[in-house]
Amino acid sequence: MPATVRPATLADAPAITDLLNAVDLIEIGRAETDLHTVEADLKHPEADLERDSWLAFDADKLVTYGLLWDESGGERIDIDHYVLPDHQQAGFDVLTAMEARALERARENGAERAVVHLHLNVRPTTDTARLRDRGWQDVRRYHVLRRPVDRADDQPPALPDGVRIRPCATEADKALVHRLYQTAFAQHFDFQPRSFEAWLSDIDADALDWSLVWLVETDDLGETGFLLSRNDREAMGWIRSIGVLPEARGRGLGGLLLRQAFASFAALGRDTVGLGVDTSNATGAPELYRRHGMTVHYAVDTWETVLA
Repeated sequence: MPATVRPATLADAPAITDLLNAVDLIEIGRAETDLHTVEADLKHPEADLERDSWLAFDADKLVTYGLLWDESGGERIDIDHYVLPDHQQAGFDVLTAMEARALERARENGAERAVVHLHLNVRPTTDTARLRDRGWQDVRRYHVLRRPVDRADDQPPALPDGVRIRPCATEADKALVHRLYQTAFAQHFDFQPRSFEAWLSDIDADALDWSLVWLVETDDLGETGFLLSRNDREAMGWIRSIGVLPEARGRGLGGLLLRQAFASFAALGRDTVGLGVDTSNATGAPELYRRHGMTVHYAVDTWETVLA
């Protein structure tokens, strides 16, 4: 029997969370998806749930979830797609609809083609051979890293002369973090420039504890870097992004920010801190994280297709 497919609503967030955690258990061995994360995704300002979301059911069981959004205003379109392993046909039926909608959105933006990106675990529940047959290819790999933290061992770093770390405390500080992010990540793979308001939505700013966002400054260069983390993931404390301006790299500022985050999460009673990193990052970030005791939890590939 063909699956029943309909758009998602915010009320579906608990069922979607359960599906994603079922996928987590298969792919990484533990459930790590939180309800508030799914809710934030469903509220994404560039996703029209009526046209950009899909739920597929086998009887009353949710077996596939898809969400599409457009941050580029051009040809680049992003999608999330999850399917239980025994329901590949439902998954690919949804994917077909998502591909058609991606091309439609790109053309609405005035683009002649859609360049679509999808992130999948390296051992996903999706049949990747079938995905390749459709013209998709894996183009980039990311690692999710983690590190144990301990209140006794992880203390705030001793800062060199002329270096200061402070929490993000004001609206002006938030705007500064946004500007630093846009500059520090401008040359990174798949970077999409974002306005301040759009960036606040991206990071689910209303649910963010801004005392866990830090700025680093030096006497000679001023404010040159930031670390943005959050403590609302059940599985671990999470460093969402860390960036240092190009002219300030190589001075150990990223390491100081990392140690500040480790100490803060340990003081809050967390036992693990995680983050994601592009394995092809040209700034030396993977080596920085390795030196600070972070190890691979699991890997994710970016898959791409070009539709015209």
